[in-house]
Amino acid sequence: MTEHSHQIVIIGGGSAGISVAARLAQGGVPADVAIIEPSEKHHYQPIWTLVGAGVVDRDVSERDEAEFIPDGVTWIRQKVASFDPEHNAVTLENGDVVRYEHLVVAAGIQVDWQKVKGLKETLGKDGVCSNYSFEAVPKTWEFIRTFKGGTAIFTFPGGGPIKCAGAPQKIMYLAEEAFRRQGVREKSRVLFASAGGAIFGIPRYRAALEKVVAARGIDTTFNKDLIEVRASSKEAVFRDTTGGAETVLKYDLLHVVPPQSAPDFIKASPLADAAGWVDVDKYTLQHTRYENVWSLGDCSSLPCSKTGAAVRKQAPVLVQNLTAARVGRPMKGRYDGYASCPLVTGYGSLILAEFGYDGKIMETFPVNQAKERYSMYAMKAHLLPELYWHGMLRGRM
Repeated sequence: MTEHSHQIVIIGGGSAGISVAARLAQGGVPADVAIIEPSEKHHYQPIWTLVGAGVVDRDVSERDEAEFIPDGVTWIRQKVASFDPEHNAVTLENGDVVRYEHLVVAAGIQVDWQKVKGLKETLGKDGVCSNYSFEAVPKTWEFIRTFKGGTAIFTFPGGGPIKCAGAPQKIMYLAEEAFRRQGVREKSRVLFASAGGAIFGIPRYRAALEKVVAARGIDTTFNKDLIEVRASSKEAVFRDTTGGAETVLKYDLLHVVPPQSAPDFIKASPLADAAGWVDVDKYTLQHTRYENVWSLGDCSSLPCSKTGAAVRKQAPVLVQNLTAARVGRPMKGRYDGYASCPLVTGYGSLILAEFGYDGKIMETFPVNQAKERYSMYAMKAHLLPELYWHGMLRGRM
C-alpha cells in the first residue's frame, strides 16, 4: 500500500472534474490538486444523439484524457474503492490511500444496463440499440438507415434521474424524419414509451413538444417502464408505474435508454443520501455533513437536470466556494439550478429549453426558444462542441 497526499482531490475526470481542475489551476490561491480517473479517453457525450442519427462520426466525440489534465495537476489513473471522510481519505482499488484537505466528487452517473432483463444480451442486435454508450451508438444509425417499416419504439426509464433527460426523444424525432426521407414512414409506427407522466417536465416546453408529436403522427404512452427485452420474439415488456398490468409490445426497432443511478462506490459510502447521491447543499455545493467535501454534476444530489450545461454553471460556484473555505472567507457562490436541454426535433431544427430550480424559465436569447429553429440546431451541432473542448474544459466558461 502507498499513501498519497494532496490538498485538493477530485474524483472523476469527466466534464465536471476537469472543469473544476482547470479553474483551480488558474485560481489565485495555489493548491496541490490531484484527479483520480481510470479512463484514458474523454467523451463529449451530448454529440451522441447526432452520431446515432448519422450526422457525425462517433470518433469526433472522443479525445485523449491526457490532453485535458491541466498543467500542474496530478493524474492518478485508478478507480476509487471507498471513502473515509472522517479521516479525510480515499482508498483506491489497488489498495493505495489518498489523503486530502478538500475532496470534490465528480464521478458522473452509472448506467445500469443489467436492470432491463435481456438488454445486455441483445443490445446491438436485431434492431435493439442505444445512444447511451460510445460502443453502442453506431448501431443506432445502422438500424435507422436500414429500417424497412414496422414499429419503432423509443423508451424513457423510471427509477430516478438520467443524464440528459431530453435525449430519449431527440433520437426519436431524428429517426422519424429519417424514415420519411427513406420512404418508409407511411408503413411505420413511431412510439415514445416513457416511465414518466408527460413528455417533458417544464410546461412551456411540454406544450411545444406535444405539438411536434401531434404534427408528426408520433404515438406516446406514459407511465410505462421497460423491464425486459425478449429478443427471440422481438417483444418489449413494460411495467405500469401506476400499478396497472404489464404491457407487451412488438418492435422492429427498439431504442433503449437504460436505467441510471449513482455509482455503486458512492451509494455504499458515508457521503450518500438516501437515494445514493452525494448529499450536498443545492446552492453552495458543499456536503451537508462534511465541510471539506464538495460535489457537482451527475453524481450529486442537486435537484436539477443532469446535463453538461448544468455542470458549466456549477463548476465556477463550487470553485468560488471551495477557494473561500480554504482561506476562511464567507462562501458567496450560489447555484440557481440552471440547466439547458437542446431538444433536437429534426435534421435542422431544435427547441432550446433553459430553466432553473422549480422550473423557472432562464432563457438566454431574445427570441421564443420554445419554437423550433435552425439557428439553435446549428449551435448544438457546431458551436457547443467547440466551446466544450476549448472553453469549458479549459476553465474559460
